[in-house]
Amino acid sequence: MARGTLRIYLGAAPGVGKTYAMLAEAHRRVERGTDCVVACVAHHGRPRTEALLHGLEQVPCRPPVHQDGTRTEMDVDAVLARRPQVALVDELAHANAPGARNPRRWQDVQELLAAGIDVVSTVGIQHLESLGDVVESITGVREPETVPDEMVRRADQIELVDMSPEALRRRMAHGNICRPDEVDAALSNYFRPGNLTALRELALLWVADRADEYLQRYRSEHDVSAIWGSRERIVVGLTGGPEGRTLIRRAARLAEKGAGGEVLAVYIARSEGLTSASPKELAVQRTLVEELGGTFHHVVGDDIPAALLAFARGVNATQIVLGSSRRKSWQYVFGPGVGATVARDSGPDLDVHIVTHDEVARGRGLPVARGARLGRSRIAAGWLVGLAGPVLLTLLLGHVDVDLGLTNDMLLFLTLTVAAALIGGLLPAVASAAAGSMLLNWFFTPPKHQVTIADPKNILALVIFVGVAVAVASVVDLAARRTHQAARLRAESEILSYLAGNVLRGETGLEALLERVRETFGMESAALLERESDVAPWTCAGRAGPGRSPERPEHADVDVPAGDHMALALTGRVLPAEDRRVLAAFAAQAAVVLDRTRLREEADRARALAEGNRIRTALLAAVSHDLRTPLAGIKASVSSLRSDDVAWSEEDRAELLAGIEEGADRLDHLVGNLLDMSRLRTGTVLPLVRDTDLDEVVPMALVGVPEGSVELDIPETLPFVRVDAGLLERSVANLVENAVKYSPPDGRVKVFASAMAGRVEVRVVDRGPGVPDEAKERIFEPFQRYGDAPRGAGVGLGLAVARGFAEAMDGTLHAEDTPGGGLTMVLGLRASPAPAEPLQRAVPAAVPPAVPPAVRPERQTTW
Repeated sequence: MARGTLRIYLGAAPGVGKTYAMLAEAHRRVERGTDCVVACVAHHGRPRTEALLHGLEQVPCRPPVHQDGTRTEMDVDAVLARRPQVALVDELAHANAPGARNPRRWQDVQELLAAGIDVVSTVGIQHLESLGDVVESITGVREPETVPDEMVRRADQIELVDMSPEALRRRMAHGNICRPDEVDAALSNYFRPGNLTALRELALLWVADRADEYLQRYRSEHDVSAIWGSRERIVVGLTGGPEGRTLIRRAARLAEKGAGGEVLAVYIARSEGLTSASPKELAVQRTLVEELGGTFHHVVGDDIPAALLAFARGVNATQIVLGSSRRKSWQYVFGPGVGATVARDSGPDLDVHIVTHDEVARGRGLPVARGARLGRSRIAAGWLVGLAGPVLLTLLLGHVDVDLGLTNDMLLFLTLTVAAALIGGLLPAVASAAAGSMLLNWFFTPPKHQVTIADPKNILALVIFVGVAVAVASVVDLAARRTHQAARLRAESEILSYLAGNVLRGETGLEALLERVRETFGMESAALLERESDVAPWTCAGRAGPGRSPERPEHADVDVPAGDHMALALTGRVLPAEDRRVLAAFAAQAAVVLDRTRLREEADRARALAEGNRIRTALLAAVSHDLRTPLAGIKASVSSLRSDDVAWSEEDRAELLAGIEEGADRLDHLVGNLLDMSRLRTGTVLPLVRDTDLDEVVPMALVGVPEGSVELDIPETLPFVRVDAGLLERSVANLVENAVKYSPPDGRVKVFASAMAGRVEVRVVDRGPGVPDEAKERIFEPFQRYGDAPRGAGVGLGLAVARGFAEAMDGTLHAEDTPGGGLTMVLGLRASPAPAEPLQRAVPAAVPPAVPPAVRPERQTTW
């Protein structure tokens, strides 16, 4: 029986419409004659989604099993008995109720697929198991129901259901996702614009990675070795030298020339312990690559050109960027170099760019982080010189007619011994000394071709030769080892000092630190494991690298304790003992970084709680005083009017009714500001921006102020502004009300406007006590009132609401000192572009129409 196919609608966030898309697909299939049934769909009370269920056959669910009688589960047996061509199964990550056939719904789907039934399902990006930690760090919510990534990866088709954060928030605000009483909480928590943008990016990246996987799988299955330039992928070969920054910037410029270009920087290290590059320089280059939108990769390989080409072909790269060699001219006798080799072997489908830089031909210098051990190739070369060199020298001297003498022959053989010590160390040098002494005895010491030596002086000479050769080899080998040890210690100290500095400054997160460990030691993966007690299970606090992290320290190739219940575990290979000293320092720093991260998170939570408590306290104070005062006045007036003991005159009744109206207006204004601040906090203010005349809006904002308290000066030559008229009116009204409140009794507030450099400024000027410079920003915070309000009362939201509305319209609001004393509020607005033809304004009756607009007098009005 053929296995069924799986199609998954992957949602970028809750509420984007993945269930709606699945049901719409079902209707299309039914219209084409496909036997399609609904096995399980959760419409969550959304009318549009529920409407799509009409016309589709639904397999009855199992009876309610939850204690509240509302939770139903898919009846797998009924679906298998019905045996449709296609089954719709919603919410792939759903956890089944106790007593169900399988613990998870994705396991039910596996049974349907095994039975040959095609399945169409849905899942949100937040429910993928590998992204649980990332989603929690973004939204602060840990999803309890997850589905293994492998289940989704094996789907035959994955379709991303996406929506912009603004559109999704509008859908939420309109009540299309959850109940009306849950909208405000959702918008201010999970559905914040930053959360939705991050989830959307996460989904797009995940789907892009799956597309790359499918492409690589297709190329592998069809033996496609040629590079397909579906998009420009540029590989930058780094050596850890200073020229790397130049190469990265050049590659970024090349990537910008093509649509969807991608930069992949790769450093290839030999498998000899610590890498040979400066870790500080590599860290700088890694940061530069990531800032330019690329990725950094660390590859281990002894044949650098082959490893670089294998990496480039493995990622389907189209170009390779390399730097001109830093070797000096005489060093080319050892080979053509990496750049020439890569260019020669790249083939016609892979372009190689050789970029010049300031370090060309300046020499590489000694590697700063090579270990004390000599490499295999160098030891092999030492043995070759030590053993084959004396034989070749003997053949050469045997074909020379001139007799150089035993002393000169010994010096020549001693030269080979010293060369063997320099190249391969002590043992090849000792072997060279032994071989040279035997060859000198047999071929050059009388009697020749015999082991015996006739002259005792020659015996002494041979003994001295062997002694000098061994002594010189020992000294040379010791010096070489001390040099490499010093270089290693220098590399270790540089790593530790740079690491300590970054950690102390708080510049390195846990994942970045673990990635540094993995790169430094050339490992496949690095993970920090922890547990609560000696008997508790191990959990992964952080990991880095493509390899699978071990579940326990003993399962790793290398593990180093990082505390009482914490360990650093690495996989890839077993490290030598001398590397564990640096690794122990990394482990200690990883524990410090983890503790500091958790402390910072706790501090942020405490700060958020403190801010929430402060706002709640201020709100309670406002409700208990500022809202209670007008209520008390309304209550007293109403009680007086309802009293039968007093006969009120018409004037008294009118006065009491006016008091009631005034108190209601104050209550309406205060509650309006509270609601406006709530809308600003949840980000649901959606301005309707259009070209607006200030002369039509600003006078409307002055209706509620006392008569004669405001002087208005709005020139009619001002350009139109791009604003929401309602929000602008509320902003100006709050500014004017605040200015009138703090102005002296005999003073008047001035409101005037001016235009400059594509902006229009509305200034509200009062002659009150003013505000110090250090408090000018604080007065725009919610529930803040500076000094005592001499007249009227409020909850301290007027200026906060005014600034929020101004910023929602792409405007600005700030406070300045009024010359001569007082405070000036400056509201900056975006001017409309100049129209092709002059716009006709409403002409005041006092101005004759024949007067050109450019010379019309400015209007001054007193309110």
